[in-house]
Amino acid sequence: MSSQLWRLLQQHQDAGEDLAVITVIATRGSVPGETGSKLTVTPNGRLTGTIGGGKIVARAISTALDALKNPTHPPCASHTWNLQRDIGMTCGGEMTLLLEIHRAHPPWNIALFGAGHVVQALVPILTTLACRITVIDNRPDRLAALPHAPNLQTRLLDPPASAVDDLTDNTFALSITQGHSTDLPVLTKILQRPTPLPFVGVIGSAAKRAVLTRELRQAGIPEPRIESLVCPIGLPIGDNSPPEIALSIAAQLLQIRGVKP
Repeated sequence: MSSQLWRLLQQHQDAGEDLAVITVIATRGSVPGETGSKLTVTPNGRLTGTIGGGKIVARAISTALDALKNPTHPPCASHTWNLQRDIGMTCGGEMTLLLEIHRAHPPWNIALFGAGHVVQALVPILTTLACRITVIDNRPDRLAALPHAPNLQTRLLDPPASAVDDLTDNTFALSITQGHSTDLPVLTKILQRPTPLPFVGVIGSAAKRAVLTRELRQAGIPEPRIESLVCPIGLPIGDNSPPEIALSIAAQLLQIRGVKP
């Protein structure tokens, strides 16, 4: 179950869900489970694997659920139970279980408005990271050209700015659309949100930033929100080819994510 377990842990990490892993690490006498067998438990009681059967499984699940609900529970704890005395089973053996609590990090959501050349180069990089990516565009052919990945979803919307209302408050939002005329409505709507996003960026230049600043002021966007806008996006590395721009953007996103609380 080891390879399946690692995949399961990653899936729960990516989904932002805690997971308890119960492993039989020692047995004595007559017991229903084997050393090394594993059972996983989610906070809503979903199970994978087994450590045997009967009342020992019910006790292990109950113990795991209590631990998942307790934010101060240590990441690892062992429990040794005599199956007859402690669990009420007829077999009189003994089992020692290791309980591991894997706390998920909050999901890292990235919204990319636009599916042009830079995004086509950026998405294959981001899909290798522990994040959830949403690409929004009004061109079905550009969305269809993106790679398939479990942490990527695409949304065909016209106008793309209509997706802004669906963004969670922890989303990193990047506007990399076909040009200024399509970037502006996306940025305006994002910067008008009651709660600011942790990162809002737009592809462009210093000259584009000056134009955006003026037009965002005219739209009534508060000055602190305008100042928080990152333009141009990407670290000052590489050249102006889409692959190197994509690398610079991915590096900047990782840099910003690392300094956020």
